[in-house]
Amino acid sequence: MRSVVIFDLDGVLVDSHEVMGRAFAAAYAEVVGAGPAPFAEYQRYQGLYFPEIMRRMRLPLEMEEPFVRESYRLADQVPVVDGVADLLRALRARGFKLAVATGKAGPRARSLLATLDLIQYFDHVVGSDEVVNAKPAPDIVWRALGLLGAKPDAALMVGDAPADIRSARSAGVTAVAATWATVDEDGLLAAGPDLVVHSPGELLPACPPVSAPGRR
Repeated sequence: MRSVVIFDLDGVLVDSHEVMGRAFAAAYAEVVGAGPAPFAEYQRYQGLYFPEIMRRMRLPLEMEEPFVRESYRLADQVPVVDGVADLLRALRARGFKLAVATGKAGPRARSLLATLDLIQYFDHVVGSDEVVNAKPAPDIVWRALGLLGAKPDAALMVGDAPADIRSARSAGVTAVAATWATVDEDGLLAAGPDLVVHSPGELLPACPPVSAPGRR
């Protein structure tokens, strides 16, 4: 029986792409210099940890400090996806344990969720800096499961990027593709999710109420 849902953050719980683009442009201008920031390329690597994205794009890792600084400054401008708060309340009412497993660093993810008044719904928030191998490795999902005391077959992982789906599948968890704010729907679906949902509420039929111990 399913009793756990693990969520990615950006593109699933919040639509942070516009604010992220502004932070990325500011970091690029500060560290690299004038010219258009290659944010479209950056978006293709969504779900990965920022230092890994910089390595793949062959950009200076020094961009991380101004990117993080701007992300904190703009956090209150990140919109929560419509229907997400209702979904989280419904899942908690049904007895589910909830976690976040994100490409962000843990402190920044927890700060953003607190700023947006979502942190209270989650039992744990795990960032990519808190595991040995970030997505698409399974480590972050295993870490969340361990903290929740749950087995893989009791959990779903909801993500908007191919790295999320690969991480979930590698961990033995049901992989759910969320299409509502993804920047690469073709890549997301090609990663082979077990379930595709187009709005937050569509997840609820896959999450019936958790039975109390000893009850059928």
